[in-house]
Parts: sequence; structure tokens; C-alpha cells
Amino acid sequence: MVRDTTSGSVTVPRRFVDGADTRYQAYSYSYPHKTAYRDFPQPVPLKELWKAEKRDALFLYLHIPFCEMRCGFCNLFTTTNPEASLEKQYLDAVERQCHEVAEALGNASFARMALGGGTPTYLNATDLDRLFDIVDRVFKTNPEQAPCSVETSPYTAETEKLSVLKERGVERLSIGIQSFIESEVRAIGRSQDSNVVRRALERLKRFNFPTLNVDLMYGLPGQTFDTWMQTLSETLSYEPEQVYLYPLYIRPLTGMGRQSSGRETAGVETADIRLELYRQARTVLTDNGYQQSSMRMFERRERDSVSKPVYCCQDDGMIGIGCGARSYTSAHHYSMRYAVGQKPIRDILHDYVNASSDSFSFADYGFVLNDDERKRRFVIQSLLQLDGLSFDEYYSRFNEALLSDFSNELHELQDLKLVENVDGRMYLTETGLEWSDRIGFELYSADVKEKMDSYENR
Repeated sequence: MVRDTTSGSVTVPRRFVDGADTRYQAYSYSYPHKTAYRDFPQPVPLKELWKAEKRDALFLYLHIPFCEMRCGFCNLFTTTNPEASLEKQYLDAVERQCHEVAEALGNASFARMALGGGTPTYLNATDLDRLFDIVDRVFKTNPEQAPCSVETSPYTAETEKLSVLKERGVERLSIGIQSFIESEVRAIGRSQDSNVVRRALERLKRFNFPTLNVDLMYGLPGQTFDTWMQTLSETLSYEPEQVYLYPLYIRPLTGMGRQSSGRETAGVETADIRLELYRQARTVLTDNGYQQSSMRMFERRERDSVSKPVYCCQDDGMIGIGCGARSYTSAHHYSMRYAVGQKPIRDILHDYVNASSDSFSFADYGFVLNDDERKRRFVIQSLLQLDGLSFDEYYSRFNEALLSDFSNELHELQDLKLVENVDGRMYLTETGLEWSDRIGFELYSADVKEKMDSYENR
């Protein structure tokens, strides 16, 4: 339910627009942000972290930190073209970690799975098979039981690998192409032949995975309304079930960040038209039968519903396996160390592949959520999604009134017509969706913001 009640102009507070503070603050995904993570005072056994948690509908995420190239905007934990020996060592470490985590969890089951990165399909077909075998053998689950999403790329979506994913029952394939215009992808440090993209999409369509997602990016240097329309039109010709739209952000230590002093803004050439490009795409997609679920996600309305186990990020935990993966309990978020630069990434990978089995039975780096942080996480993750934020659900969960805990923040959003209340729920308006990334940031706690500001990029 995306609503538009914005008639006339809306006055936005100056703190929303002055200086570097724009609607494009940074991607608001999970909360707290990974740059707010710090060393725990002492390692905590995983058994202790999980003993009081619900474990009947967990999300299993496996991170493969390998790519054939590093895009200029990318700040994810990944390295390019590793030696084959490192890939084997990495999967060996993944297997050791899985055994320790499974023992700590005890009797647990999984509702969803995902392979991300990096690029999971950078692995060869044999290694992909091995990864699924590890999950099946250790966690007693597979994509037939827990619907699985896998990320791929135009150059790694090869027939042999897709055959493995199809045979394993993978439900969703997500491919990042960003743009069909070669000059635009070159400008973001991505060497990509549009014909390779087309062949990859044709191959994915032939395999007929239940869900095909295509990632696109707007605000690229040199991008115009005409070239953006060309990319949108060609994307729609493949009839993907989902399309994700990402504004370009330039982060410190990325290829583009080093060229622009690490400013978290888009390229100068197109910084002023990201909003217009987003609106153009929103109109095109909704006119072509897609429903908007968040600032980024659009899904075809007429697609067949797939019977899936129920997973709710507000109620159910997440198990992250591998470097770059995060795990969530209700009170603890934890992970391996994080880096963007290639040398620290290689150092972290070296430590991971050489780690003992016992070292995987503890968490020593992350964030401990107090009551206030748990409330903020619930509000952010609910409000920025299609279903909105329920007043009753908030009260039943925290025994406090939503507008009592967040009176200033939410009343300000209401005054700005960025949210509206309907039948006991608070929804983003159409304009509110445009401000999603900034709204999420404004709901961060002072402690999280301070930790993010003081985080030392590496």
C-alpha cells in the first residue's frame, strides 16, 4: 500500500537538506549499521546467545566474497579473482563454521536461505554443489525446504552453474546489471559488454527460475532520461518478476570514492536528477504492472504466488556464515570484521581460512541492542516497507505506545506529509518513499550515529 496524500508543496526541515544531508543519505537496510559494530568486551559463546531465541524459522545467509571485478561504487566485502586454492580454503572454513554454529543452535530449522557476496556464482559448478551439500548435511536443510535466493552476474551466469542451481531447487536468481549503456557502466568502473548481459538474461529466462530479479542503478555519470528509459525498456522486455532500483552512492575507499574524496553523493554530473530518474522509473514500472514494495523493490502484480515458509525479520533470527555475513539475535548482532580496502580484506580472509573450529563457536564483534535500539530497529524495518508500522504490534511487543516513544520523530514526518496513519498503521506516502534512506537515518540513535561517525574506514 503506497499512498500519495501530498497536495501542494512540502516544506522540508533545513537539517534534511543543508550541506551533505540530502534525501540520499546512505542505503537504509538493516539496523544498526555495520559500521556501528565494535569488539565485544569479551567473546560470547554462540550457545549462550541463541539459547533463549526462537529457532524454528531462521534465515540462513552464506557470503561468498569473490568477484571477477570490483565495481567502482562497491563497498561490499569481496575480493577479485582469488587463487583457486583460496576458494577451496574458504569452503573448508565455511564447513568448519557451519558445524560449530549448528552445534550451538541445537534443534533449529530454516525458513529461507540466500547466497550473496561478492558473487556466489564466481564459484565453479563443483564448488557450488559442495556448498549446498554442506548446508544439507550440517543444517539439514536445502532450497526445496527453505526457498533460496542466489546472486549472480552477467559474466558468471554460466550454463553449468545455473544447472546446479536449478537442480538444487533455487527459487530466486538476482542479477546486477545496473545499466545497458556501456558508457554508463564504464563510468562506474565496471567493464561490461551489453551483449554479454543480454545473453545472460536470455539464459536465465530459459532456466525458468520462479523469480528473476534485475538490479538497476540510477544517477550514473552521464545518465540521461533517454538512456535510463532505454535501460528500463530493455529490462522489461525480459519480464523479470522483480526489479530493484538503487541510487548511486559513492562511499569511502571505493574506486569512485577515491576519485571524489569519499563523499557519499552521486557523481556531480547527475546528482541533481536522481530524484527525477527515480520518479521516471517508478512511473514506467507501475504502468507496466509492477507494484512498489519499498523505495527499491518493484514486483510484478500478476505473478503466481509461491507457497513459502513464513520468515519475519522482526521475529526470527538470522544466521550468517562466512566473511562479510552478519548474524542477528533479538539482542545481539555479530559478524566477522569488515573492510573495503583490498589489503585488509585479504588479511581478514587469511584469518578466516586459518581459523580453528573452536573460534567459530564464539561471537566477539558486533552490536548489543538495548530496549531503545530494539524499538528503533522495529520502527525502521516496519515503516520503510509496504505493510507499514502497526501501532498495536508495537504496543504488544514493547508495552509502550509508539507515539509516546517516538513522538518528535514521527510527528515531524506527519507534518511533512512523509507518512500517514490509516486504520492503526503508519505508512510512507509516495513522497515519503522518496525520502526512505534519509528517514531511516533520522531514526538512528545518537549512539549508533556516533559509532558510525567514529568508525575508521579500512
